[in-house]
Amino acid sequence: MTLKQLKYLLGIADSGLNITAASERLYTSQPGISKQLKQLEEELGAQLFVRKGKALTGVTPAGEEVISRARRIVREVENIRTLARNLTREEVGTLAIATTHTQARYVLPDVIREFRQRYPKVDLELHQGTSEQIAELVAAERIDFAIATGSQAMFPELTLLPCYEWDRIVLAPRDHPVAKLQNALTLPDLAKHPLVTYVFSSTGESSFKAAFEAQGLEPHVVFTARDADVIKTYVRMGMGVGVMASMAYECGDADDLAAIDAKGLFPRVTTWLGFRRDAVLRTYMVDFISLFAPHLTAEHVRAAAELETQAQVDEQFANVTLPVRTGCE
Repeated sequence: MTLKQLKYLLGIADSGLNITAASERLYTSQPGISKQLKQLEEELGAQLFVRKGKALTGVTPAGEEVISRARRIVREVENIRTLARNLTREEVGTLAIATTHTQARYVLPDVIREFRQRYPKVDLELHQGTSEQIAELVAAERIDFAIATGSQAMFPELTLLPCYEWDRIVLAPRDHPVAKLQNALTLPDLAKHPLVTYVFSSTGESSFKAAFEAQGLEPHVVFTARDADVIKTYVRMGMGVGVMASMAYECGDADDLAAIDAKGLFPRVTTWLGFRRDAVLRTYMVDFISLFAPHLTAEHVRAAAELETQAQVDEQFANVTLPVRTGCE
């Protein structure tokens, strides 16, 4: 049994059991992968895939177990390589990050600019998506870091570090009745108008919906989007009143859009950064985390990486006051 055979096995599993796709993914030939798979099955004395003719149609119970263990072995090999690079201070590599549009558009640009200046030989990969899409990338082991808000239950295999907090704002054209309210905005005020906000999680969990439900109200959501810029566009069109992250409100938006503070109407939320619990962090990875969340020093990050459960991580940061990120004041 060789490491190459295990990598080919994972390549087949991660390519939908399509050997041609796996060969392209692994930059090798289809006959080469087929040969290595046959040799591995002969050595193990077990069939790892269900076959129909030459096509692979499923994974056998033995295959499921072998694939699971192969993932751990390949990951540990990469961890050993990472450890060696850290010891030699090698500043060459790749950092793959999956995050939401709000983080990518409004938070990460300054961080990435500084990171690129420090580590010009590190290639950055930035994937944008919903929490569900980020979770899929984590499961496929295609990324090093996940950055998101809420949805912690979808990432049980990650160590999640708290980075900052933020509140929502209500956005409306300057001549809209909501923008002209004399008293403080309330949820009953909002419930009177069509609303435009972020796409809801497929799990059904939503602090936005929960806030209305707690007061016996039913929000009239007419449009949802993953992108705060899209929300602003449809608010400008008059489709509805926007509810979005305060950090997405830019000074240029003030020309035609009023931002009403929604602090207290909806729960304050925390953005986190996560990495696999068994990962060995490169030096440049730790530095990226500190750039993104300065209160997460290298000592904090490495200490958290040694902990075995998220409960222990949460306890480590229980007394840390997180910064609150806002947009244009």
